[in-house]
Amino acid sequence: MTNLNNALSTRLDRLTASGHHQLLCGGLKGIEKESLRISKDGFIAQTPHPKALGSALTHPYITTDYSESLIELITPPFADVKDSLDYLHNIHQFVYEHLDNEILLGASMPCGIDGDESIPIAEYGSSNIGRMKHVYRHGLWHRYGRTMQSIAGIHFNYSVPEALWPVLYKEKSSPLSLEQFINEAYFGLIRNFQRMGWLILYLFGASPAICKNFFNSRPALMTQFEAFDNGTLYHPYATSLRMSDIGYKSKNQANLNIDYNSIDGYVSSLSAAINTPYPEYEKIGTLVDGEYRQLNSNILQIENEFYSTMRPKQIAQSGEKPTLALKRRGVRYIEMRSLDLDLFNPIGIDEDKARFIEALLLTCLLQDSPKTSAQEQQVNNANQLAVANFGRKPGLELNKNNQKILLKDWAAEILESMQPVCAILDQDDAAKHYSSALEKQQLLVENSDSTASARILEQMTQLRQPFSRFALNTSIEHGQYFKLNELDKIKTQQFNDMAALSHDKQLEIENNKQMPFDYFLKQYFLQA
Repeated sequence: MTNLNNALSTRLDRLTASGHHQLLCGGLKGIEKESLRISKDGFIAQTPHPKALGSALTHPYITTDYSESLIELITPPFADVKDSLDYLHNIHQFVYEHLDNEILLGASMPCGIDGDESIPIAEYGSSNIGRMKHVYRHGLWHRYGRTMQSIAGIHFNYSVPEALWPVLYKEKSSPLSLEQFINEAYFGLIRNFQRMGWLILYLFGASPAICKNFFNSRPALMTQFEAFDNGTLYHPYATSLRMSDIGYKSKNQANLNIDYNSIDGYVSSLSAAINTPYPEYEKIGTLVDGEYRQLNSNILQIENEFYSTMRPKQIAQSGEKPTLALKRRGVRYIEMRSLDLDLFNPIGIDEDKARFIEALLLTCLLQDSPKTSAQEQQVNNANQLAVANFGRKPGLELNKNNQKILLKDWAAEILESMQPVCAILDQDDAAKHYSSALEKQQLLVENSDSTASARILEQMTQLRQPFSRFALNTSIEHGQYFKLNELDKIKTQQFNDMAALSHDKQLEIENNKQMPFDYFLKQYFLQA
């Protein structure tokens, strides 16, 4: 880390000397938050996505993820993360006005599941694009089971300030074009995050326990865990079981070796997986008795099926493949996907977390980022799994540059490297919000009992409650909070108008002449 810190320090010194350091501020931040709709008795909702919220196909900010009951709330990107969080709060207020007797589960790991079939797959209407989204989810069911897909998390979207790029480009004296330089820099950020991203799990992991009924469809996995009580399994030192190997993982994906060393390598390796047949999935079949079971029988049906802690992103046009959008227009932002829902917060994330994440991502950008080998990727994955399962274990060691290092020592190094970045982000802020957020995380490194994962287990112990009961009671409290904090009439009307417009848009799409679905799919996958 020392060499990387030296590079970071040199880069920050140059930015400061040239008066460009303030350009680190103002990168755009957007948040995507998934939550299961559940009934007051704790079971997953069997009702359709509430019509009053708009069309899940076309609404820009309120949609569904895997399940009809797995709502996804999306904010526009804002320069000040406080605006992103305020918008997320507003969406929650609007959603709660239309949930009737349901609430949003505040935990990442699902409770109240009565077998795979109790999880309704999301519906998106009769258009080809709507059918494709539904069939894709059918494929995930046949490949991984529905229960796996009902896990919820938060995605943190970040784009580097536009004005910073020409300055970094000039400072680097790169032979590349500016667009190529930007792509390379984003992939450097991603590689550094893959090295250091285990820190997010340690600090913010909030899924140390799992309901036993989560394993109904895969009982063999239960043997890995200890029993907390009759209804709960756990690891005593776990931070984020959502991000462990019982999460959204599969053996075929573990062997993919997606290339993060360049945008061309990434697009090419991901495209290969989408075009490579997989015998196990060929047995499932694609079109069986006139019904689609999956989009295809390849290793990945589409790009979104590949699970990763961070994705390079470009805004895709309607019907455009994400890899093609990247290839044509480069990386526009990154999507960090390793954040659990904060069970202690009604919207699942707070300002300190968001500011810390922004500072960490900038630190990953500004440090040198050597290319990764397949072996290093395995080491990075092993570090992540160790922290997910045992992150609070005293004396836990990770592998850094093929040498053992105490998690606490490495975490302290990373936090120290972030201090000058936080200081720059705080330059016009008397309250020093970024430095304050950093100090709070330093306390968690020094005392793991203060982490969310430890506090959840401690409260479950004190209250003598299984995870499902603790998560349900806390979620009910969140629901009561939103009942007492209703959205003002002007914002409510704005969301009502968006909902109505989204229904009109879906109707317009469905009223357009549709080509046969199999031809539509063929054309989609032929894009190049």
